Amino acid sequence: MTNKTTHRSTYRNWLAECQNAINWGNQLKGDLCKSKKLGYLVLLAVMATLVVGLMLFFIDPNIKSPLDGIWSAWVTMTHVGFGDVVPVSFLGRLLAAGLILLGLVFFSLFTALVSVMLIGRNIDALGGSVRWIEQETSSIHGGEKQILAELARLHERMEALGKQLLSNTD
Repeated sequence: MTNKTTHRSTYRNWLAECQNAINWGNQLKGDLCKSKKLGYLVLLAVMATLVVGLMLFFIDPNIKSPLDGIWSAWVTMTHVGFGDVVPVSFLGRLLAAGLILLGLVFFSLFTALVSVMLIGRNIDALGGSVRWIEQETSSIHGGEKQILAELARLHERMEALGKQLLSNTD
């Protein structure tokens, strides 16, 4: 009977953790969707894909339609690289190389935005911890000053007792 209870408890804990993870993911998604900067980044990525895709269509003989150019630009920028539609001309490949670098920049910015969101969500908890540490540190400094003052008084008393002891033996 105890074994079944343990399994049920473990299963409930696992379900609770899954629910917490889903809730956390939904909150993060909501925060990311509210971010104007993320919207601007996505808009820039879409615009770059459209512009470079159309340029590839006009420049490269292997790109047969504007949609093929846009597809090739998107696949290149996201670093998927299916290889089904690729530029073959020098200018097309040069443009694709530039798009690869732009894709790296976009993904770096995306990662930075998500990191800022994650850190920003926990800043209140961090602020509370910092305040607690400051209070503890000031408390320690106050205690340290008291200990040093007491040691100084004890040192003075020891010197006075030493002098008194020497004067009594003479």
